[in-house]
Amino acid sequence: MKFSYPKKERLCSKILIERLFNDGKVIYEFPLKVLWLESELTENVPVQSILNVSKRRFKRAVKRNLLKRRMREAFRLNNHEFYETLQTRNLQIAIMILYNNNTILEYSVIEAGMKNILNKIMLKIGPKNEISSSKS
Repeated sequence: MKFSYPKKERLCSKILIERLFNDGKVIYEFPLKVLWLESELTENVPVQSILNVSKRRFKRAVKRNLLKRRMREAFRLNNHEFYETLQTRNLQIAIMILYNNNTILEYSVIEAGMKNILNKIMLKIGPKNEISSSKS
């Protein structure tokens, strides 16, 4: 199992971020909101992601950083099955995870939301497209 979150898995492409906002699919799962999009990524990884906490909701950087650390840890510890699914289906997705609550919640609540989001995305991607080689 892989429990890391290296630099190459972070989404930095401004063009891809703009496409994510314009064409991305949205999933809400308390306390998170996710924008995701199947696309060709710049790196050879199954997922590139961004974690975001609104400055409008949390004025203090300390609070924003605390929430981003909790989100990053929940993503890091629960993404291995998600990554395996994407690799077996030969897919790459860009994902933006937004904290969507006005209070600082416990890690366990954030982790539960993260697990549910990753499962919902796996369901939306659907079963593996198998090529049938039947001859008539």
